[in-house]
Amino acid sequence: MGSNERLEMARWEMLTSKELAGVIQGGNDFAILPIGATEQHGSHLATGTDTISANLIAQAAGDETGVLVLPAIPYGCSLGHTDLWPGTISLSPATLTELVLEIARWAIRSGVRRLMFFSGHATNAPSIGSAILQLRHDYPSIRFRQIGIWEISPEVHEVYTQDGVDIHANRAETSLLSHLAPEAVHMNLATDEADVTPGLIWSYDMPRTTRTGVVGRPSEATKQEGASMYALLVRDFSQLIRAAIVEEWPIPPTSSGLRRQV
Repeated sequence: MGSNERLEMARWEMLTSKELAGVIQGGNDFAILPIGATEQHGSHLATGTDTISANLIAQAAGDETGVLVLPAIPYGCSLGHTDLWPGTISLSPATLTELVLEIARWAIRSGVRRLMFFSGHATNAPSIGSAILQLRHDYPSIRFRQIGIWEISPEVHEVYTQDGVDIHANRAETSLLSHLAPEAVHMNLATDEADVTPGLIWSYDMPRTTRTGVVGRPSEATKQEGASMYALLVRDFSQLIRAAIVEEWPIPPTSSGLRRQV
């Protein structure tokens, strides 16, 4: 691979310090940090499902747009899975927040000025959000955003939630992994469980809402659907990144443009 190809595929850990400095000084100060999880995904999916998905989609979108992609964090906040099913390794909310803060601060020291946190696991969101609140305060001239893989676009969200709202190891996740990492999927062990959370007031941990660690219909997953999902995810995430690249800082309205509230 030539030097130009290396710089076009701007994966942080594959670049030398000199190459990285050249990329950033050349105007590419946008980086994505994939954040996954290591947790049970029923009997049919590997524990690294959320990390594999977030990392490979981020890398593909990075290749499409040229933005930097940091090494993925393979652990998240997975406390809700408890230790009922073996395989989960969870960080506390505070630990994940601090980890995100530390990585962000060092990326900023290298010259990153726009940092997007891309999560493959839903309950990482509060920790990432807390980190962003602190980062915005500490670095007011730098922009931050978090987004879950299922939130990339309305079309992506519809695909992810076709068999439930509070899904886990469901049809979408299983289809995508069947395409990205078929060795991590064991369809002969897939079991379906309906989402029982709609209409509930309180939030519950996984043992209260599923017997198997699965919520959704993974038995309906196919590798073909996974390939279509992959194309959709990369397309829509790349579109979002391109829009973020050209977005200008908002300009607050002048006092004359505000209406006095009575």
